[in-house]
Parts: sequence; C-alpha cells; structure tokens
Amino acid sequence: MSTETIGAEKQALQGMRKNGYEGKQWHPQRKAFRPSSGLTPYEQRSKQRVATAAMRAKEKEMKEEKEAERQQRVQAIKEKRAAKEEKERYEKIAEKMHKKRVERLKRKEKRNKLLNS
Repeated sequence: MSTETIGAEKQALQGMRKNGYEGKQWHPQRKAFRPSSGLTPYEQRSKQRVATAAMRAKEKEMKEEKEAERQQRVQAIKEKRAAKEEKERYEKIAEKMHKKRVERLKRKEKRNKLLNS
C-alpha cells in the first residue's frame, strides 16, 4: 500500500518544483537525446515516398489542366482579335474597291456626256 501512495505522490510532484515554491509549475523532466530513436523503418519510408510521388503527380496533372484551360482562353481571345482585324481589312479593301468603281463610273459618264453633246 505504501508503494502505491509513493507512486501516486511521485506522479503528482513530477511537474512541480521541489525547492520551496510549492504548487509552481516547472519544466518536465527531459529524456536523453537519441537521434536514432526517431528513425522510421524502410517499408514505412518507401510507402511515404510512393504516397508523396502520387500526390505530386496529381498536383502536376491539376496544374497542367489549369494551364491548358488558360491557354485555351488566350487562344480564343487571339483568334477573335485576328478575325476582327481580318474583317476590318476586308472592309477597307471593299471601301477602296467601291471608290474605284465609283470613279470608273464617273469617268464613263463624262465620256458619255462628251460623246452625246
């Protein structure tokens, strides 16, 4: 019975100071520094590597999809601009052709006037 009370008392006092400041918290006891204690087994590391590789592949695929969508939008904008420029160019050509045709008709009328008078 006395060993049970000593164990409970020791457990209660583990986080306490023992130098006169009763009830004040202190740092817990530290364990020895053993860097090899946290090493993981080979199987666990290989599983983790496979998992991270799969995650990276998925991220890469998602990034590629996002970039492809962005490139598609950019391409659509470029095509729209090119079509607009082509349309303007054709309108200018049509206007020029119309002017030429009007001038030609005017010259023809003048010739006809001269012939008829």
